[in-house]
Amino acid sequence: MADKKNNKTSHENVDAAAQTDSLRSFGPEDRKIGALGYMTLWIGDGVNMGNMTLGASVVVAGIATLNIWQTMLAAFIAIGIISTLFALNDRVGYRTGIPYVSQLKISFGEKGTLISSLLRAVPAVIWYGIQSWIGGTALNEIFKIVSDGSFDNPAITFVILLIIQILLSMKGFESIKWVESVASVVLMGIIATVFVVLVKDHGQAVSDIWVNSEGSWGLPFFGYVMVFLGNYAAIFLSAADYSRELKTGYSDKKRGLLYFAPILIAYGSVIMVGAMLASATGYTNPALGLPALFDNLYIDIFISVFIVFGSIAVNMVANIVTPTYVIQLFTKLNYKISVTITGLLAMISFPWLLVQDSNAKGLDMFVLIYSAFLGPMVAIMIMEYYLLRKQKVDVDELYKKNGDFSGFNSAAIIAMLVSAGLAFIFVDLAWIIGFVSALILYPLITKFAFKGSKFKKGTIFEKN
Repeated sequence: MADKKNNKTSHENVDAAAQTDSLRSFGPEDRKIGALGYMTLWIGDGVNMGNMTLGASVVVAGIATLNIWQTMLAAFIAIGIISTLFALNDRVGYRTGIPYVSQLKISFGEKGTLISSLLRAVPAVIWYGIQSWIGGTALNEIFKIVSDGSFDNPAITFVILLIIQILLSMKGFESIKWVESVASVVLMGIIATVFVVLVKDHGQAVSDIWVNSEGSWGLPFFGYVMVFLGNYAAIFLSAADYSRELKTGYSDKKRGLLYFAPILIAYGSVIMVGAMLASATGYTNPALGLPALFDNLYIDIFISVFIVFGSIAVNMVANIVTPTYVIQLFTKLNYKISVTITGLLAMISFPWLLVQDSNAKGLDMFVLIYSAFLGPMVAIMIMEYYLLRKQKVDVDELYKKNGDFSGFNSAAIIAMLVSAGLAFIFVDLAWIIGFVSALILYPLITKFAFKGSKFKKGTIFEKN
């Protein structure tokens, strides 16, 4: 990413973020990704072991909670909602070129953004470490096989994989686009291979256990819609970080398809294969289920390649860019240094402890805690842009020192905290509860409370 200043914001009275290479507002000349490259981002992100595990969780101990039609419909509804929220929340980034952390400033204020941005960045860094550790252990398996057992050190391969990802990320989205293009082809090829084997050799078991199961159209069905949806909650929250890289000229409908089509193909197929794998092998863990499909000494390489590519692809899209921008927000350092810091933070997040079975419950609780805030946050951002500001944002004002967006927007912070609290009442539907609660609470609090707030300027409540 070149270190250039935006002409509109390169004056003395601007916030330091406007002068930072990646946090400034991008113009048309900064956008390098076309439709095909943009779609490969979401294909590469969608195909990984974690998403396959979600699909496999539909079938536990030979009993299917949902049958094939219920699973397909739950996935289709979730992906439809994901794509819609992506297209809604990405519009401000696409139109103005601002990143996610600057979009947060519109709703939460400059100081409020320092708090709210961490709710997306901290989990991303931790997942960056977890995915890299998983990928590193898989890379270690490859080295063990190739070296005939003479090499066996997952700590070294973990560091190697982190260094590779840091170096790849240093060139920004140009590098990410290249990585995802390769990963999407490799990963979809592996998924297609597994699908063919399942249909050919285990079709009857899949049919008996999953396809012809009675399943459920009740609460478990809607619970899985939320599970499939929640897996993308953190990513579409920071949609502006991706849409600002997309070339100009794409309508809202076309951008919606750029999300829906690849996510349906990648995420949808991985969910289906995961359910088929659990039906055929009895394992809900794909790392155990995949070897059971093949009678081949080199199947470990097959699985390990899948895990390594999947880990890199997920990190490059979901777990590196946004926390890097947040680090820039706090430190005002350039992109390459911030990317390196992000990788180092992932390294010292102790992922080798977090992935242990004894800590699984604590990790699940951590996921539930931070996820409860994501629904309210995206609701506040969407409500702010579409209802309160009627899709009008003064980008110059957004980057000014001590401007209209400095300080805290107490209305947004209160709405987020109250909605997150309500989300904990029923954790299985936490995301939707928090989302709907914030949609209602935020405009009400903005209208009736904090009457002297400068954050009402430029909104429909300005006169009040």
